[in-house]
Amino acid sequence: MKRLTLSNSNAKIAGVCGGIAEYFSIDPTVVRLATALLALFTGGIVVLAYVLAWLILPKSDDLV
Repeated sequence: MKRLTLSNSNAKIAGVCGGIAEYFSIDPTVVRLATALLALFTGGIVVLAYVLAWLILPKSDDLV
């Protein structure tokens, strides 16, 4: 079963972008760049969503 979790292996700040990348099987750099661009163009709404995801998403069970 596929679950969206915080990434342990692809974490730069909190693992949110890494977790999204693992869930959709894409490169984490693409997700990080998209998040940064959206944060600039949405007036910080994406930053709020990132923090909420950081608080809500469970940590991955994979220990790396």
